[in-house]
Amino acid sequence: MPALLIRNVSHRVKDNLLAYSAGIMVAASAYALIPSTLKLSNMFVLTIGILVGTAVLTLLEIVLPHQDAGHGADSTQIRPLLIIAAMAIHNIPEGISVGVSYASQFAELGSLVSFSIGLQNIPEGFLVCLFLVTNRIPRLQAFLYTAFTGLIELVSSLIGLQLSDAFLGIVPYGLAFAAGAMLFVVYKELIPESHGDGNERSATFSFVIGLISMIYLTNLSL
Repeated sequence: MPALLIRNVSHRVKDNLLAYSAGIMVAASAYALIPSTLKLSNMFVLTIGILVGTAVLTLLEIVLPHQDAGHGADSTQIRPLLIIAAMAIHNIPEGISVGVSYASQFAELGSLVSFSIGLQNIPEGFLVCLFLVTNRIPRLQAFLYTAFTGLIELVSSLIGLQLSDAFLGIVPYGLAFAAGAMLFVVYKELIPESHGDGNERSATFSFVIGLISMIYLTNLSL
């Protein structure tokens, strides 16, 4: 909701926000999704999940209607549906992880996992909504799209709650899949767009700050 109050974002600010979002997503993948996958499984599962996630986002990019992002004052939209799809995919295994954690035999695991994921979702939700608004998506639509990605996590957590420890094996595949989807969006969309208008240096610092911010939130939840 705070993102809806921001108006008239300059290209420089937009590029820095995109880079900051990229840092958030890389840190979420590298310091939350990937380590969680390895704790629950192994490198084989991680590799398969990341490759499949990357392949699915590649297919979505081909199938979803879009305009190639340009640069300058008249730049077009940067595939908002792709960003929404990536965040929605990313939230499904997170929600299942919360539900399975509460259903597991380990005391306090559910509270720890839900608190950790909740902290991560605060900057993620804000930046997704702000990204949509700054790409000329109507504010009500931007709010509903962002809320939709969060609702998916709630529904998937309820599904996870009904699963027993026997189904814990599906979670690492989902986490790795989400990591692959997010890394695709970062490298294919966010970083190239943030470096296209002469703001490379400030965007680089924004990326690093976003990375550090997410690492801090991740460590805070541990």
